[in-house]
Amino acid sequence: MGLHDRGRHRPAVPSGVLASRLDSTRYEVLPLPGVLDQTARLAEGTTVTVTASPSRGLDATVELCEKLAAQRLRAVAHLAARQVRDTPHLRDVLDRLAGAEVDEVFVIAGDARTPAGPFEDGLSLLRAIEESGRRPRRVGVPCYPEGHPLLSDDALWAALTAKQPHADYAVSQLCFDATVVCRFLRLARERGVTLPVYVGLAGVVDPAKLLRVGARIGVGDSLAFLRKNRAALAGFTRSAHHDPGRFLTALAERTTDGGCVPAGLHFYTFNRVTATVEWVDAARARRAE
Repeated sequence: MGLHDRGRHRPAVPSGVLASRLDSTRYEVLPLPGVLDQTARLAEGTTVTVTASPSRGLDATVELCEKLAAQRLRAVAHLAARQVRDTPHLRDVLDRLAGAEVDEVFVIAGDARTPAGPFEDGLSLLRAIEESGRRPRRVGVPCYPEGHPLLSDDALWAALTAKQPHADYAVSQLCFDATVVCRFLRLARERGVTLPVYVGLAGVVDPAKLLRVGARIGVGDSLAFLRKNRAALAGFTRSAHHDPGRFLTALAERTTDGGCVPAGLHFYTFNRVTATVEWVDAARARRAE
């Protein structure tokens, strides 16, 4: 019996245009043991993105993408620039992905302190991918509604603007504050960013784990927002699972002027894939009621 079959939890459903974005969802996973058991239950064609870990290397990302593609899922490989050793290594990675019919990558700088090769940032890797003659059909890049722990806002905007000609879409970093996300989306348009943006949000995950991980990945303002709002924090930590519906409902309330409409939703599952997908399925069913 699934999480939502028990009748204990009816997800809040976003209204208006945002409700339709439940049909444009992506699920991010970590290349760790056990994740394939969960993805095996997903509907054919579901988009699953695979992170790049400095400790595991790009091989783990590519290998999992190959296996996801074999499950008839749309796999997306995160390519961390700082993990690419050289141009031949990049070509090998792209050839392996193409051989598995993985035609989408998500290009980031990566968390490695010291680059393994000549690529120090996402932009340099984007250019190298195009120069290789092996560019996948779709390429995504990150964006940061709450900024980045190591980069100034000006540097982030400059980087996103420079990456735009090389990318097909952007995905926002995990954020709990709908006001911050909407402000970022509007500001992006004002600054000439025309890339479709998938809004990144937490899936149905353990709130305690989110609080632990949040500061490390640069969502400190969201955590501060929760801590200042005692009612929100109490509800957040008291729940057995984080409910994405609260964030989506708040986001939907801010889409009325058309300036805050994402291209889709990118769920950070922290490998709680089954619970997150069950939540989305239940939300879709409620939307149809």
